[in-house]
Amino acid sequence: METTLPPTENRTLAPTSAEAIVAEAAAAYFEECRSRVRPFVDRTFSLPGSARLHRHALGWDLLRAPANVALSVPQVGLKVGSGAARALGRNRLAGWLDRNLFLETAVARELRWRITTELLRQPCRDGSREAREDGLAEAILAHPEVRALLARAAEATAGHEQDPVFRQRLEAALTEYAGTRAAAAEITTGLVALGTGALAFQQATPGAFALGPAIAGSLAQGGAIASFPLGSAMGGFWYGLFPAHVSPLLAAGTTAGTMGVAAIATAFAGIISDPVQRALGLHERRLTALIDNLESNFRPGRREAGFVTYDLYVARLLDLGDILVAVGRLFRPA
Repeated sequence: METTLPPTENRTLAPTSAEAIVAEAAAAYFEECRSRVRPFVDRTFSLPGSARLHRHALGWDLLRAPANVALSVPQVGLKVGSGAARALGRNRLAGWLDRNLFLETAVARELRWRITTELLRQPCRDGSREAREDGLAEAILAHPEVRALLARAAEATAGHEQDPVFRQRLEAALTEYAGTRAAAAEITTGLVALGTGALAFQQATPGAFALGPAIAGSLAQGGAIASFPLGSAMGGFWYGLFPAHVSPLLAAGTTAGTMGVAAIATAFAGIISDPVQRALGLHERRLTALIDNLESNFRPGRREAGFVTYDLYVARLLDLGDILVAVGRLFRPA
């Protein structure tokens, strides 16, 4: 239900009216964000969209992605430790443990830009590119009561500034989402390695360190079978019973090569995992949860957590109301 103000052009906005306007505008803004989730997911995480997104993986991501694979285990440990500490009331320790070890990849940075500017329609700066659109501010300015003030002095609203506190909360939420995507890419790479080992070498290979020796063993086995004195058919039977010996140098070389392939696979694993997660509805649920989290943090009930963005928007709206009324008075005919 929309608020109504007495039709008096000389008054400014009352604090209660400003709070109601911000609350109504925020509800409309976050609902619009939710309506953009499915088109955003279809555009970004379909197979063609994911391929375009992962073009950004060419470069240093080939090193960052496998580093994130190695960091995934301690990252899980920190998350578990943080949850345990918070359950025990050790909030300071929980805050210290609740950190992100993942290295930001170019793919994650591009995805953050798209989520911020396309899905949330919030201002963002990334290197030389900058987006100034502020969907939340536009929703506030589009409220009927604010439009009534803007009608008297529209030019006074041109310099709407960003809210740094809201930006910090947004960055934290997106970083958390990027972390789940990094974990999904690691799972995809692991499943590919596991499947390759099981199908080709009849053994489980949970990672590059296991897959490398498995490939080395296959190479050694193939070489031994080919050179068996009684022919390759008998060689296959013989070395099936008595596997060929794998030299440490061969195992080390193939392991290093496999880790290099795994690095490339990890960097581009999202091309496979993103369409699968899109089909399962995972991306849509995660992004909807991200918006729900942002909305719940925006409400005034989160003041005890130090989140004062709602109050800042209300204060800014009150200031804006004062300015618009003053401008209206200035240009009012004598």
